[in-house]
Amino acid sequence: MIMTEVFLNNKYVGKVTNGREFVDSLRNQRRSNKLPLSLNLYYNEDTNQAFIETCSGRVIRPLIIVKNGKALLTETHIEKLNKGELKWTDLVEQGLVEYLDTTEEESALVALRESELTPDHTHLEISPIDIFGLTSSLVPFGNYNQGVRLTQGSKNQKQAVGFYAANYFSRMDMDVNLLCYPQKPIVTTITNELTKMDAHPTGQNVVVAVMSYQGYNMQDAIVINKGSIERGFGRSTYFRPVISEELRYSGGLTDEIGIPDKDVKGYRTEHDYRFLEDDGMIYPEAVVAEGDVIIGKTSPPRFLSSLEEYNLAQTSRRESSMALKHGENGIVDQVLLTESEEGNKLVQVRLREQRVPEIGDKFTSRHGQKGVISLVVPEADIPFTSSGIKPDILFSPHGIPSRMTVSHLLELISGKVGALSGRYIDGTTFEGEKEEDLRAELLANGFRENGTETLYNGITGAMYTAKIYIGNMYYIKLKHMVANKIHSRARGPIQLLTRQPTEGRAKEGGLRLGEMEKDTFVAHGASLLLKERFDSDKTEVPICEGCGLVAIHDARKNSYFCPTCGDNVEISNIEMSYAFKLLLDEFKSLTLYPKLKLKSQIAGKTRQQAEAPQKEGVEE
Repeated sequence: MIMTEVFLNNKYVGKVTNGREFVDSLRNQRRSNKLPLSLNLYYNEDTNQAFIETCSGRVIRPLIIVKNGKALLTETHIEKLNKGELKWTDLVEQGLVEYLDTTEEESALVALRESELTPDHTHLEISPIDIFGLTSSLVPFGNYNQGVRLTQGSKNQKQAVGFYAANYFSRMDMDVNLLCYPQKPIVTTITNELTKMDAHPTGQNVVVAVMSYQGYNMQDAIVINKGSIERGFGRSTYFRPVISEELRYSGGLTDEIGIPDKDVKGYRTEHDYRFLEDDGMIYPEAVVAEGDVIIGKTSPPRFLSSLEEYNLAQTSRRESSMALKHGENGIVDQVLLTESEEGNKLVQVRLREQRVPEIGDKFTSRHGQKGVISLVVPEADIPFTSSGIKPDILFSPHGIPSRMTVSHLLELISGKVGALSGRYIDGTTFEGEKEEDLRAELLANGFRENGTETLYNGITGAMYTAKIYIGNMYYIKLKHMVANKIHSRARGPIQLLTRQPTEGRAKEGGLRLGEMEKDTFVAHGASLLLKERFDSDKTEVPICEGCGLVAIHDARKNSYFCPTCGDNVEISNIEMSYAFKLLLDEFKSLTLYPKLKLKSQIAGKTRQQAEAPQKEGVEE
């Protein structure tokens, strides 16, 4: 007789005579509450091995048990649940529902709906929507979508600007956006109600027309009605804190929050401190911009060379105030004075900034159809329907065929039906309202059942020959706003080591130009621009023509000499990138000899001839 090997948490523990019977008996004991709920079993017929899993950290999910093609959970149980006579725990204890992990799912055949049950099925989904996570199940009509777009739609909702907390006013949150006029979606899902998402909405219901507009909504761009923005569409507030703490240092030295004295090292101008009150803190509702000091502070000197410096007067202190960085501005919303965990004085200032949608801001529907604003059109120029409805957003028709987001189109029709009938539409994945019913209701409301309407050109008033697909939709503003990302630089700070521009937007850094960007400039016939772009660390280095190494320039005597060849040698100033000069120094540290061989730039002439001044009007 062939024995079945048994593994407990992937460790061999012994053998049994009949693996199938052994696993079935343990499963029955689990369903009778004699074994823990989280214990899972699997018998592999190909290898004749039985696996028992009890590890913590496994994901287990509930399923209704099916026997002989019929679910054990009946209508009677559901009625009792609705009346409160039964609880979820009772269903588990009575062996009607059990928890499966990925291992045991290998041997289970799960039906999505009760109508699909056959004698081969072992389990039934409680609801087909169970296969989704929280945010994926918020996407309406998700079963009409391509899988990738569904996951992108769920990820986009996590970046939404919405009403995140009702007590936002009394919180000091970092980098937070708040939508000013959030709305509950017309097309909703069961998850909206279960998770009470309507108390924390993330978007607004808008009228969307699927049409092109003078080429401005090519690719993923969207065109927005200026009138909608003026009425509050997509308007949000951005909050960010400025924090400073009075730190203690060795030797009894401390920071001091207050208006710095004029003899403090690093003192700014009086204009920078104009908003500070006597305690060194700014007052609420002050309108501040780049460079303005929010919290005044002085610190003890950084480096103390000897003990005498501990007793130095106030003059040796340095300025360490909190000021607004490059490109920042806003209004002081709230000033909080408190203590840190160490008992130090802590000042927190919250700045707020109103964000009105502008060109470059990112919006999306719940179906992964994200796009940025490319044009804000005056309301008078927006196309309109025969009933006078003007769309808030013009969405490109080319976003649909390749993405295959049919649910995006279905939500447009559903939103239109909901707006006309004055009700919310259930768009739960697999279980939402039928498309045929929605079309019939739209027809009953006096509109074309396919969702199209005749539109008129807002500029000329001429009727468009094509029928335009138009309806209502839930649109979301994302936290990626152009005001946080806009970045430009003329001349500015450079790094100490390479003498190249600093990196990053906050440091007023440079914008790096790569190989591909270089190619685009050459292709556009703007190759001379590269001369300017590629000499951000241009430097002149004296080079000895004898040994080819870097020579020395004595600025006081205005003389050149080579440390290896001496004075009696020709030395030339060569223009090069400082990063290249640095590379030569690195080679020297590796005991390599980087010899530079110099040639005249003027062909056929010696260097002395090239450098000799040309006499005007005299022929050679």
